[in-house]
Amino acid sequence: MRLPRKPAVLLVVDLVLVLLAGWAAFWLRFNFDIPDEFNRLALMASPWSLFGYAAGLTFARVYRQVWSYIGLPELRQLAAGIMLGGLLTAAAVLMLRMPAFPRSVLLLQPLIALVLMGAARAGWRTLSEHRTLGQSGGRRLIIAGRIQDASDALRALKGSQQWHPVGIVSPEAAEVGRSMQNVRVLGQTAALADICAAAQAEAALIASPAGSAERHQVLMSAAGSRVALLTMPRPDEWLKTESTGPRRIELEDLLGRTPVQLDEAGLAELLSGQTVLVTGAGGSIGSELCRQVARFGVGHLVCVDVSEFAIYQLEQELRAAHPQMRGSYYTANVREIERLRAIALKHRPAVVLHAAAYKHVPLMEELNEIEALRTNVQGTLHSARVAGECGARRFVMISTDKAVNPTNVMGASKRLAELMVQGAAAEFPGTQYVSVRFGNVLGSSGSVVPLFTSQIARGGPVTVTHPEIVRFFMTIPEAAQLVLQAGLMGRSGQIFVLDMGEPVKIVDLARMLIRLSGKTEQEIPISYTGLRPGEKLFEELLADDETTEPTPHPKLRVAKTAGQSSDIEAVMRWIGDAGPAPAGDGLRHWLRSQVPEYAPR
Repeated sequence: MRLPRKPAVLLVVDLVLVLLAGWAAFWLRFNFDIPDEFNRLALMASPWSLFGYAAGLTFARVYRQVWSYIGLPELRQLAAGIMLGGLLTAAAVLMLRMPAFPRSVLLLQPLIALVLMGAARAGWRTLSEHRTLGQSGGRRLIIAGRIQDASDALRALKGSQQWHPVGIVSPEAAEVGRSMQNVRVLGQTAALADICAAAQAEAALIASPAGSAERHQVLMSAAGSRVALLTMPRPDEWLKTESTGPRRIELEDLLGRTPVQLDEAGLAELLSGQTVLVTGAGGSIGSELCRQVARFGVGHLVCVDVSEFAIYQLEQELRAAHPQMRGSYYTANVREIERLRAIALKHRPAVVLHAAAYKHVPLMEELNEIEALRTNVQGTLHSARVAGECGARRFVMISTDKAVNPTNVMGASKRLAELMVQGAAAEFPGTQYVSVRFGNVLGSSGSVVPLFTSQIARGGPVTVTHPEIVRFFMTIPEAAQLVLQAGLMGRSGQIFVLDMGEPVKIVDLARMLIRLSGKTEQEIPISYTGLRPGEKLFEELLADDETTEPTPHPKLRVAKTAGQSSDIEAVMRWIGDAGPAPAGDGLRHWLRSQVPEYAPR
């Protein structure tokens, strides 16, 4: 049985309660013994009372509410309607000058009406919830987090037919034994696996804030159990999916990067209605840059990538997500300046985002050194010069933490690419050129996370080069947003350093992924393979006060670089004359002459 949803029916129910409240007010006023003459007054006032409350409740839009989901905001709205109805009723009674009408009734009636109507709604919601729970038989769920965090999760799960919360585990010992919304705190977080087994729960929903120690504690506590770990979707995910229910917890949730605060107005002014060109658009960072740019209402997005399949996938995604956006999708190599120039001169982009690069350290360290120079150095200079030639307002290059005191060819090539961008800034003063350095990006192509995931799926082992190796990590959306922010606020020739947070041990990352898969380290072992050619134990970002300067944005700093410069034409000649397979030792010797801080290993 369901309550009728037509506003007229709900209004009739409320008006019956208003009449009951009116008579109850008279009974209370006269100690449950109403004199006959006042019965007549009550009857005379009833039509005006009904009219006043009907008008007040309708004006307050009470009948847009759904009783099965009534909450405090709806009750406040109901109180406002009742107060307005009470005022209209009092005005009518006073204007009619009813003889000896008890004024206290005019105060008691709205109070009693609020109690009756609120009780009716609360009772219906309670019955609705019990009926939904009885029909659904949802899967049993434990909520992990402090009571305050668990409260938010319980509200989000109200009415869920898939999940049935049966208990809470809290990191606070003082909260054990307390209850909230009839859900009891069964124990502390450290006993999660045992509590889930005792309560026959299939999953645990982590309600603790992203990046908190409690999240890590829950993961470690769940090791060895078969309990699925869930979390509520992030706000940005609500925009991408119709589902707002719990989802499997992911590595990004545990690392807990705080959301980036963007200058939305400034970026909208920079990008909205403009033409933006992205090189390397099919890659992990390049494709996310395209998504972010599209979000700001770009007028025309020009996507360039050497991979036909990558650019095809990007085209399909963006056409589906932004059908109104004008997009052009090119297969082209940044090493071919004439092709790049033709594209840029045809579309005249206002902003050029250069993400095309070779980035895999071991692959570029042996057999492919010249390819790193041709794409990362030559391709960057081509892109920067073309941006200046077509009159672009801003050019942003994606660099890397491996460009700081590089020990490998890839890092040294990216440092030399930064110098190429600074050289182009001197050639084209009308364009603002900036470079942005950041560390590893979770889930990007060639990163450790996809590698570890595939190794876990095969049953292990998970291979880590060294037990002490650490890296900085951030999410793909965060990296792309900070790149745009740096491009907006940077002055020509600057190199920006992103705040990467605390470094993470790669072996800890491997352990997290193993436990997220529901396995233990006994089932999926970790093996150490030794450092690869050109690999460092610790990457450097130069993000301290001695080597960087602060900016108005808390996650962006400007690197203090020496007055180092390169002879651009000499660099281009050497790369052009090097031939298809130059000797590795000779190439590294030349690279050291261009990047003095380069120290190959």
